[in-house]
Amino acid sequence: MKRALTLLLITLALILPALARDKAEDWIQVQSQHFVVATNSNEKQARRLADQFERMREMFATTFKLVNDPSSPIVILAVKDDKDFRALEPEAYLKKGSLQLGGLFLRAPDKDYILLRLDAGGEHPYEVIYHEYTHSLLAKDAEFLPLWLNEGLAEFFENTEIEDKQVRLGEFNQGNLIVLNQNKLIPLPALFTVDAKSPYYHEENKGSIFYAESWALTHMLQVGDFKEKTNRLGNYLNLLAKHVDPVTAATQAFGDLDKLQEQLDSYTRLRQYSYFRVNEKTEVDPASFKASPLSPGDSDAVRADFLAYNQRLADAKSLAEKAMQEDPKNALAHETMGFMEFRQGHLDEAKKWYAQAVQLDSQSYLAHYYFAAISMMHASNASDDDSQVENSLRASIKLNPKFAPSYDRLAAFLGMRRRDLEEAHIMGLSAIGLDPSNVGYRINLANVFTQMGQAQNAVLVLKGAAKVAKTPEDQQQVDNYLMHAQEYLAEQQKEQKTQAAMAEAQVSHQGVEVSVSEPRLTRRDEFVARGPHRFVSGVLKGVRCDMPEMDLTVESNGKSLALHSANMYKVNFTALDFKPAADLDPCKDLQDRAAKVEYEESANAGVTGRVVAIELRK
Repeated sequence: MKRALTLLLITLALILPALARDKAEDWIQVQSQHFVVATNSNEKQARRLADQFERMREMFATTFKLVNDPSSPIVILAVKDDKDFRALEPEAYLKKGSLQLGGLFLRAPDKDYILLRLDAGGEHPYEVIYHEYTHSLLAKDAEFLPLWLNEGLAEFFENTEIEDKQVRLGEFNQGNLIVLNQNKLIPLPALFTVDAKSPYYHEENKGSIFYAESWALTHMLQVGDFKEKTNRLGNYLNLLAKHVDPVTAATQAFGDLDKLQEQLDSYTRLRQYSYFRVNEKTEVDPASFKASPLSPGDSDAVRADFLAYNQRLADAKSLAEKAMQEDPKNALAHETMGFMEFRQGHLDEAKKWYAQAVQLDSQSYLAHYYFAAISMMHASNASDDDSQVENSLRASIKLNPKFAPSYDRLAAFLGMRRRDLEEAHIMGLSAIGLDPSNVGYRINLANVFTQMGQAQNAVLVLKGAAKVAKTPEDQQQVDNYLMHAQEYLAEQQKEQKTQAAMAEAQVSHQGVEVSVSEPRLTRRDEFVARGPHRFVSGVLKGVRCDMPEMDLTVESNGKSLALHSANMYKVNFTALDFKPAADLDPCKDLQDRAAKVEYEESANAGVTGRVVAIELRK
């Protein structure tokens, strides 16, 4: 009997720890106005975090007039320890010897996440989060904000300390101090004009002289303004907003740049950095925060979604599937599955998952958006999904009026269908207003203007896009579109001059018949759309151009279909699964290319169909 009891105790000793490990952790969620905290700690910790981040946001809004809230509340995943953190952090940091993070800020076009370790040590464990949060607040000003100030402000605020009733700002950055002591400063006129193409900006070492000097100058100006009750940085920003160039604006706001350079040299050598405290007059009311437990399915789903955005797809899939086993109606888990399929290019599967998410939760603006966006990318027949696509985009906008991509896709949808173009124009402007730094939105609006025949406006929009392009790839894309828009504008202006000359000739000859040689878009006046839009896939042949007109033939399944464009600049060119050369010339480079062509038939059977869009394929 004693032996049996001993064996039983040994068995229980082995089983009980395993049961404890397998038991689902309790998760809780606390929601404030601008943040959602999900944690496996406790409600007190969750409320404290929500309060700190709301106060951080309030400090930016009231003291520095920086307000740029994302389209939906930022989700903060706050985990108890390193083990839980490693289950979620990027795979690159899991390798032996990698930098140990205390937190990270994950920004995506459709949602923002913050991951925190509640046991993180160090003097400033969340500096990466505050740095990136500053960038997110500055994103709306990216069109006119120079890189030195954008990075300088982010570096300045990354060491922020939120105390009980005050916020401590301007603590020195040890890494930047080391760089400043080891390198010669960049001349200020050069610093002020560093852009995304500059070698200063692309140095591999994040602790470069550009970042360090940007921090030091920002620190000197911020602390100086605070102590002297001046507003030099504010004046500088106001001048930039009026499109004054950065060097001229600096001279007007800061005074003689040679003297400013001397002050900065002295400031960095003496290392007499000081910080200051800001008394908070906050409107944040922690009592208004709403706390609720998270079910196992919901806690798994939110972590799976974070992992999917963090590119840990295998782990995300496993956790999402577990969430759906626990709750087959979990809409977020379905969205996450759709997102992962979309990222892997499996559009049919992605569309199915998002359609199911819409059915499970019609209040999900992201499910509506992705269902519509994928349908637009992958439609086999224009009439199949048109009403569903449009309804989903309008539903997404209604559910979240701050989500820019839905406005952009509706603008593109209406532009592609050549209808309600004035509304498409308004939708495009709305998208840019919500996210001015997005180059793609500006290109799409330029396409809408082209469809409206407003070449001048298209050119102006693309010149604005060139100012906010941050990467060489974006710049090439904008340059390509701008070149074609300018060619279209030149053709428009040429035609207008010809028409004006004809009118003048008719008046001067007072009714005498005069033969005037005028280039005519011969098929433009004859074409009357019959609708609906149709699609044909095949190989492009017989491509001929008589600018701006273009003729081509699509060979498909042994048949040939002749099509025409009275103005090739109005044709919407895209590419599937590859990136064409930035200087692609339709007149020279379309011949013998595989493509899917969208076109309209003419009500007159004797008139060639009109090309609407060409999607190039490998």
